[in-house]
Amino acid sequence: MRAFPYPDAGSPDLRSPARFLWWLARAERGTLLAGVVFGSVWTACQALTPFVLGSAVDQGIVAGNFSRLTFWVVLLVGLTLVQAASATLRHRTAVSSWMQAAYRSAQLVGYKVTRSGDALPQKFSTGEVVSTSASDAMRIGEIYDVCARLAGSVVGYLLVTFLVFQTSWQLGLVVLLGVPLCGAMLLFVIRPLQRRQKDQREAAGKMTALGADTVAGLRVLRGIGGEHIFVERYRERSRETQLAGNKVAYSLADLDAVQVLVVGAFSVAFTWIGALQAVSGQIEAGQLVALYGYAVFLVSPIRTAADAVSRFIRAHVGARRIIDVLATPSAVHDAGTTVPGPSSPSALVDSVTGVVIAPGTLSAVVSGDPAQSADLARRLGRFEDAVLREAQVRWGEAALHLVPLREVRSRIVVSDAEPQLFTGTLREELDPAGRHSDAEIMAAIEVASAADVFDGLEHGLDDEVTEKGRSFSGGQRQRLTLARAMLTDAEVLVLIEPTSAVDAHTESRIATALRRKRGTAGSTTVVVTASPLLLGAMDTVTFLENGTVRAQGTHRELLDSLPAYRRVVIRGEGMEGHGGAPDGAGTNDPAAAHDGAAPDASGTNATDAAKARTGVEPSAENHETVQEGAKQ
Repeated sequence: MRAFPYPDAGSPDLRSPARFLWWLARAERGTLLAGVVFGSVWTACQALTPFVLGSAVDQGIVAGNFSRLTFWVVLLVGLTLVQAASATLRHRTAVSSWMQAAYRSAQLVGYKVTRSGDALPQKFSTGEVVSTSASDAMRIGEIYDVCARLAGSVVGYLLVTFLVFQTSWQLGLVVLLGVPLCGAMLLFVIRPLQRRQKDQREAAGKMTALGADTVAGLRVLRGIGGEHIFVERYRERSRETQLAGNKVAYSLADLDAVQVLVVGAFSVAFTWIGALQAVSGQIEAGQLVALYGYAVFLVSPIRTAADAVSRFIRAHVGARRIIDVLATPSAVHDAGTTVPGPSSPSALVDSVTGVVIAPGTLSAVVSGDPAQSADLARRLGRFEDAVLREAQVRWGEAALHLVPLREVRSRIVVSDAEPQLFTGTLREELDPAGRHSDAEIMAAIEVASAADVFDGLEHGLDDEVTEKGRSFSGGQRQRLTLARAMLTDAEVLVLIEPTSAVDAHTESRIATALRRKRGTAGSTTVVVTASPLLLGAMDTVTFLENGTVRAQGTHRELLDSLPAYRRVVIRGEGMEGHGGAPDGAGTNDPAAAHDGAAPDASGTNATDAAKARTGVEPSAENHETVQEGAKQ
């Protein structure tokens, strides 16, 4: 029993599809060589069988020599046993070669997906990448499956040619020249097949991409009533794929028909010539039997050659698609010269905005333009090296893009605004590395205020998470993602809008727990948000305006001194003081559908409502304004 894929897929040759296929062949050369040996032995036994039968007829039956007949019969039984054993071993090695090539290709694509950052999604849709990994990788494997049979067919063809020459030089020439000629005639059908298979692959890729995108946005489509539009588009793509597949089927049918015609014509001509020589006395009766056996055997090399060419065409198309994916430059990669990261917690300095993140602090970044603060978070997390080379971020004394990527990923963790969950148990989702006990996992869940998630789980942490966590609400996914970020124990943790989908009371609990969990020496936390409740829990808040630092201080200091900051965090225009009534209901996104138990308006006084909105107590002067805002 062998396990696939191997731990290290290696560095592929991406200069051309042929070079990539050759690189795969060299990577599994031991298995391929064994397959060629067993395939050669298998076909050699098949090729020798007619010779043994003919010899048994001439030397045993016709000559009446029982001992010679026994010899040839025993030899025939031996050939049959060797043929059976070699056929079994050839099949095992052929399947192994197929699996190695397919899984190695899929492994390369998977590795590229996890290491390319945002570069791959910008060039390919999810469906195209999935189709490349699932379909094209298997097509590539097929060519290595047929290699053993193709090598054996060549050996068998040469052996039969030699044996036929021993009987008749005229028939020997027929075999020597006729078999390659028959194979060449099939190329006239194979060339259109190549073009049609390429078109069918492209159509199938587009259909898969459209299907994946439609499924991913199904909830949104249902909400806006756009399902019928995408169903019609998918129907059109499916129809195009079907028509392309029909054209491929036409070519395959033509190929099968031509094979029958060409091979049949060759077999009839070969047997007819042999029969004429037998009637004229040029060859013996046993030799005629052998010639008929050779004619039957030679059908196999011709068919195998045609099958190999067809599979190579599919593999060539698949290899080109895989190369397109693998050749996409990664957004991040280790430079030729790397420098070690700081040995102790150090400041992160962004040269574009001028933001300085002091080590061991809870820091927040607020911007009137959310894209600016999101770009800052991406730079701090080293998501695009090309950007960092121009807009450098320093981590202590080192340029962040020169620090080894593995070290950056282990010490600086960015939790994105769009939660991503995968299939598996909830325990595996929250602690993929398995480094924490259940008690530690539950402690992180408490920090994220996500205990209510377990109300609908029968098996707790052992419950299976559906694809993309669709069984959870948006707020639950967001809080589970926050818990997962907490369990990384990262030296620097960057959170992008971690509470945008929860209600004010849940947000308040998260802010308190976050300060308790991450407000320790050595832990640096950066929160990109405009939520007053989170901002009130921060040690320092940096306000960006026009892409640069406008002011820095505590949340209350900025509320008191900076009207522009006040307008951003409480969504109010032209309000006096920081206690003015906001437009929202206590979160950074008033229009969002919040997750959790929303408080009853009748049980929340105006002062508490204003505090939830701004993160500070309202002043006495604007208390009446707050009351009016709460009523609204």
